[in-house]
Amino acid sequence: MSPHPPPVPATPVSLWSDVVRPKEHGSWSLAFEPLALGLLVAPSFPGALLAGALAAAFFARRPLRLAWSEPGPARRRRARFALGLCAGTALAALGGAVALAGPGWLPWLVPAAAGAAAFAWFDARGAGREEAAELAGAAAFALTPSALAILGGLPAGPAAALGFMMAARAVPSVAFVRAFLRAAKTGLRRDGPAVGLSLCALAGAVLLAFRGWAPAAAPAAAAALALRTFVVLIWLRPAWRARTLGMAETGFGLAYAGTLAAAWPA
Repeated sequence: MSPHPPPVPATPVSLWSDVVRPKEHGSWSLAFEPLALGLLVAPSFPGALLAGALAAAFFARRPLRLAWSEPGPARRRRARFALGLCAGTALAALGGAVALAGPGWLPWLVPAAAGAAAFAWFDARGAGREEAAELAGAAAFALTPSALAILGGLPAGPAAALGFMMAARAVPSVAFVRAFLRAAKTGLRRDGPAVGLSLCALAGAVLLAFRGWAPAAAPAAAAALALRTFVVLIWLRPAWRARTLGMAETGFGLAYAGTLAAAWPA
């Protein structure tokens, strides 16, 4: 009998599931709802290219973290390959959007880029799950419909309003989910930020509709968001598991974005 046990075969590394696919399920909605809303309201080929660039940037986050921090050499090599693929796709798609539409719309990406930079700063320090980091990351993608709307030919006012309305969904929702899960896990309640952000979103939506930059459905959608916050956090306080809450939030987000897309004037 051999004194040494037979070698254990190496587990194959899946490029998608082990290297690229984000682990945070809620991030999918926060990233792709804004892109879908912008393209539905103001479809354009340059906008589709920009959406592709933003999607590639979203998928680059996990490979970026693994490319230098992963101890396993095989997984690290795959992460660097995936990072190069995502970065190349993002740059090519962004370059195509600039080539087709010119560079005049690029300033509309500055607010989203600022949110992304803030999130990256936290994430690089291992604080990507902190409240400020998650709020910045949500705002980064939520503000992108403004640029998509400009590429699709919308005037500046409605384009800015579209970005605000998506931020009015994403940012309060992050605070809402964090407050719900914190209360369920620790029994400590901190509902103020979620309630305050929901009310600010509603006030902003009313103002935008009053100016004619957003349809009447905008304050109605923001009111539904605020009502959800009050009912779930303060009144009912249901004993939902994290998965149930995530599914409910995904459905709410799709309904919110679909309502705005259907009502927004072209």
